[in-house]
Amino acid sequence: MANLLSKYVVPGCRVDLQAIERFKDLSQDGAGDTGESRKTYQSQVIDVLTEDRIEISMPMEKSRLVLLPVDGEYDLYFYSDTGLYQCYARVVDRYKNNSLYVLVLDLVSNLRKHQRREYYRFSCALEMNSRQLEEEELAFTENKDDILMPQLPLKSSIIVDISGGGLRFVANYSYEPQSLILCKYNLLIDGITKEYNLVGKVLSVRELENRKGVFEHRVQYINMDAAEREEIIKYIFDEERKALKNQKGDR
Repeated sequence: MANLLSKYVVPGCRVDLQAIERFKDLSQDGAGDTGESRKTYQSQVIDVLTEDRIEISMPMEKSRLVLLPVDGEYDLYFYSDTGLYQCYARVVDRYKNNSLYVLVLDLVSNLRKHQRREYYRFSCALEMNSRQLEEEELAFTENKDDILMPQLPLKSSIIVDISGGGLRFVANYSYEPQSLILCKYNLLIDGITKEYNLVGKVLSVRELENRKGVFEHRVQYINMDAAEREEIIKYIFDEERKALKNQKGDR
């Protein structure tokens, strides 16, 4: 969806914010706590300044202001008359206007229609190796590193989209739906390449109509470490930000 913010978001529109990264939220008296989960704050749009910048009211929690930090990065959800819309944004300023506390945010991704309870899927082309879990591995727990057998051979494939909840890949072979597989791939995060070894359940498999012998798999992560999920979400956020910056540079 093109970034036509003013077409879908208007003053008075409800907006929810979720922190992209862990940070310390400061209340009005300076006390704070470090959030380990993506806590949601409710606010309201005050004004749409440009197609990339908005003003919202400072969120409240138990009748107290939550002073979200400048440079804090957030996942925004706008409750519009035409549906729920999502984007990523960064706080660039905050100030008091008479008795109203205001946050100014710059969008760092395009606005898109959002389906509840789903993670945003980022289109990509990433190399991945995978294999089906052995029978003795099927009873794995969250301590999968102690159970999975790294020496077994892997088969190559290409991830075509990825999210915090799963991935979609194509390969010249197919797994059975509902089977558990090991997904092994690398992501570049903050200039550092990290290897991920994640277990997923194959939700569906289909042969591509225009590419006989090539199969598309939809996979959902299971027993995934929360920190790894946040890293993947951060990777998606960073790639979206780079793409938006490149789009602006081409104008």
